[in-house]
Amino acid sequence: MQGDAFDMDDVKAFLAVASACGFREAARASGTSASALSDAVRRLETQLGIRLLNRTTRSVAPTDAGRALMERVNPAMREIDAALRHVVSLGDKPAGSLKLNVPISAARLILPQIVPAFLKAYPDIRLEIMTDESFVDINAAGCDAGIRYDERLEQDMIAVPIGPRIQRFAAAASPAYLDARGRPAHPSDLLAHTCIRSRFAGRSVTPWEFERGEETVRVDPSPQLVVQAGGGSDLGVAAAIEGIGIVSLFEDWLQPHFDSGALEPVLEDWWSGFPGPFLYYPGRRLVPTPLRAFIDFIRTRRDGQGLS
Repeated sequence: MQGDAFDMDDVKAFLAVASACGFREAARASGTSASALSDAVRRLETQLGIRLLNRTTRSVAPTDAGRALMERVNPAMREIDAALRHVVSLGDKPAGSLKLNVPISAARLILPQIVPAFLKAYPDIRLEIMTDESFVDINAAGCDAGIRYDERLEQDMIAVPIGPRIQRFAAAASPAYLDARGRPAHPSDLLAHTCIRSRFAGRSVTPWEFERGEETVRVDPSPQLVVQAGGGSDLGVAAAIEGIGIVSLFEDWLQPHFDSGALEPVLEDWWSGFPGPFLYYPGRRLVPTPLRAFIDFIRTRRDGQGLS
């Protein structure tokens, strides 16, 4: 046998001729020439070092080796054909797995309004959500897409808006704490208060930023409690509810506690807004069908809700 790689077109030519019992018949069925089929079979026989067809002026029939090859290859070719047809069908009917890498804030504040309706619309899609605050490479993590904010998007990614386009950071404390310590009137007043801060793993605690009109104020109050952003945020909220101090977090995260009265807004007219998150994924010509369905779904929801 000369070499290890076989031309599958030559194998297909042999199968066509052997099944049709003739070069001319196979040529008519396949839309090619008898001479091209003859050359292909001769190349395959030369590479294998064995005759596959007995040729006479009146007939063509497989040899014992040819019949053995047909018995092994025909089922494999049918399996390949079935597999290719299955892949093509996935392009028409969204099905398969979709894995997203998202921050905990998105899993808590953005996806609950999207995921249940998406899964009902596409019951053949299996969705896996991986929460991570370390801004991993989605390709290295084996994810199809992720959710991040604009300043953390990689340059070569395609970004699609998802969720509210404007969000705000809010400050809050329990009414009991504010009754005892006073209500801040200016962000600089926070320096005299007990504060609950957060930071991402491996990073320093970032200052709090407040805005009103053209004025921007950054303050860095000394914290009594520091929690990890995302995973520890609920602990920070619980501590604020118990009167430990003032916490700053997504407005939507704190809103249920404002509604219940467990927390009271602090410096509300100074809360700073920022652009909402994006679904992002690598730029590629063929987007996986489950991801394409998810992208189309969030775009339809955004258009229907009048979001921009």
